[in-house]
Amino acid sequence: MSRKGKVTVVGAGFYGSTTAQRLAEYDIFEEVVLTDIIEGKPEGLALDMNQSRPVEGFETKVTGQSTGPAGEGYEAIGGSDIVVITAGLPRKPGMSRMDLIETNAKIVRNVVENVTKYAPDAVLIVVSNPLDEMTALAAKVSGFPPARVMGQAGMLDTARFSYFVAEKLAVPVGSVRTLTLGSHGDTMVPVPSACTVNGKPLSDLLPADEIEALVNRTRNGGGEIVGLLKTGSAYYAPSAAAARMARAVAEDSGAVMPVCAWVDGEYGISGVYLGVEAEIGAAGIRRVVERDLTEDELAGLRAAAEAVRAKQADVASL
Repeated sequence: MSRKGKVTVVGAGFYGSTTAQRLAEYDIFEEVVLTDIIEGKPEGLALDMNQSRPVEGFETKVTGQSTGPAGEGYEAIGGSDIVVITAGLPRKPGMSRMDLIETNAKIVRNVVENVTKYAPDAVLIVVSNPLDEMTALAAKVSGFPPARVMGQAGMLDTARFSYFVAEKLAVPVGSVRTLTLGSHGDTMVPVPSACTVNGKPLSDLLPADEIEALVNRTRNGGGEIVGLLKTGSAYYAPSAAAARMARAVAEDSGAVMPVCAWVDGEYGISGVYLGVEAEIGAAGIRRVVERDLTEDELAGLRAAAEAVRAKQADVASL
């Protein structure tokens, strides 16, 4: 099997380490690098993952590297084609994603400054919360072309929506197609008009009030998990989504995925990072893919754009 390239995951918490494991088990990369500021943690996790290679049968090398506040250790990410940024504090019960903004902005700024220094040609995939704001901050700090900076949001939210529909109708998840756009938060815009089950419109299978209940559960999907866990946040589904995005970049696949991307004219919206469908390749976002939306869905998307635009402007100075 042909393996090529190097991908880095910054942050070795549950989210980051699970993302690194998924990327390694794809067995398409020469190397997966996992970094963290907690001394010894990424090295220990990398050693554990490498010892799973004979069991799972993958040859991708996993390298762990502790990093310091002044950029010590970041040389290990040198030459990375893709960098997934998971660094930052997770939510606790009762916290919104926006409650994390000031703390995580400082963390993400430091990370991106070092990534820019050691991996200047990388595609950035941001997953730190609040997602839309941290993606915009990463783009500003890096100075990378907007196409090379994206955030993971719609992939996760769409997966949650699909699962909830499948659970409600007692059908296989593979038979369900859903879509969420907008922000990763309160102004998320699930798109019921794009939802089907075995090719049939969701609206033919469920009444409007039940669809709306699923939409609301999707919008609050992360908070539901945080409330149940009490001491952490989701990472299995989020890491699956981030890893799939990284794979699409690595394979230059042209896969169309819902992600947080720079929007410049599409849907009549310009100058903002927003959850939209986009075609993903080796250079990042090839193009934003527009679809026909209902008037209400389009209005929701435009409202989400204005809401996140204001917050992205605020975070630029943090």
